[in-house]
Amino acid sequence: MKAAVWHDVKDVRVEDVELKPAKDNEVVVRVSYAGICGSDLHEYLEGPVFIPVDKPDELTGGQAPLTMGHEFSGVIEKIGTDVTHFKVGDHVSINPTVTKGVSSDDLDVYDGYSFIGLSTDGGFTSFVNVPEENLYHLPEDFSLKLAATIEPTAVAVQAIKEGGLKFGEKVVIFGAGPIGVLVAAAAKAAGATKIIAVDLSEVRLNKALEMGATDVINPSQVSDTIAAIKEIIPNGADVSFEVAGVQPTFEQAIDATRARGTVVIVSIFAKPIAFDPMQLTNAGVKLTSTIAYSKETFEQTVELVSSGQIDVKPVITDVIELDNILSDGFESLTHDKSQAKILVDLTKE
Repeated sequence: MKAAVWHDVKDVRVEDVELKPAKDNEVVVRVSYAGICGSDLHEYLEGPVFIPVDKPDELTGGQAPLTMGHEFSGVIEKIGTDVTHFKVGDHVSINPTVTKGVSSDDLDVYDGYSFIGLSTDGGFTSFVNVPEENLYHLPEDFSLKLAATIEPTAVAVQAIKEGGLKFGEKVVIFGAGPIGVLVAAAAKAAGATKIIAVDLSEVRLNKALEMGATDVINPSQVSDTIAAIKEIIPNGADVSFEVAGVQPTFEQAIDATRARGTVVIVSIFAKPIAFDPMQLTNAGVKLTSTIAYSKETFEQTVELVSSGQIDVKPVITDVIELDNILSDGFESLTHDKSQAKILVDLTKE
C-alpha cells in the first residue's frame, strides 16, 4: 500500500509500505480521510520535532522513517483478539495521543505523550493499526470527511475549557490559522457573545468570520490593535487566546484582556520569547496554556462535531489525493494563506 513516509526534513516520500502485524489489543482501520496538521508541516519544513530519529519512541516504539498523519477517520477492517468494544465495519474517530496512562485524565498528557502519526505509523495511508483505547465510535450516517477534523477541533475545545469561558463572555483570538478559526467555532458553541479574531491575512480573517467570529481586526490596517479591540470590548476580553506563536501577539493578548481575565497560550512557539512578568502582574491577568486534550475532551468533541453543535465544514479548504500530498498539501499550506485544513482522500486508495 502507498503511504506518505517521513525520512528527513523536506524529505517526505509517497512510497510502498507493508502494514505491520496488529497486536491483540489493536484494530486495523481502513483510513477514509486524513488531515494535514500544522505539526505535520513543522516536521516537513523543520523536523524532526516530535518524530523519533536516534532511538525508538518510549511510548510507541516507533522510529523514523515512519508514516505520517494523526488527524484521521475510518472504518474498522479487522479486530484483535482482545478487542471487546468495537467490531468490523464500525466507523471510528482516532485519538492519536499515546500516554503512560498512570495519571488522572486531566494530568495524563502532562506526564508524557506521543502521537500516532508522529511517533509511530499513522494515517497517511490505506490501513493503520490503532489500539482499542484510542478509538471512538461515530454515527454511521456522519460524514467521515468531517470526522477527520475532530482531532484539531479537540485542541480548540480543550483551549476553551482551559480558559474557563462562561456563557455570555467575550473573547479575542490572536491568529486565524486552522486552530484559531476552530477556537472561534468552539467559543461560539460555548456561548461567547463577542469573538474577535486578529490576523494579518484578510483571507484568514474571512474564514474566522465564517467559523463564528463576530468581529475581525487586521493589525496592518489599524494604528493601534489594542485600541481597536477596546472599541469593540471596552473593558477587554474575558478570555484571550494566543494562537500565533510570536512575541507581539503574546504581549497583545495580555493587553487585550480585562483585569482578572485569562490568557490561554494555544500555539507552539518555534523559539523562546522575552517575557516581562510585570506586564502580567500590573494587568491583573491570569496566564495559562494547553497542549493537546484530555480523553474526556476528545470524547466530548466527537459528540459536539457529529451532532453539528460545532460546524467544522468551513475549515476544510481542499481535498487532495495521496500522490499529490507534497505539492497540493505541504507546499500549498506553506505558500497559500487561503488554505486552512487540507484533507487527503484515501477512500480510493
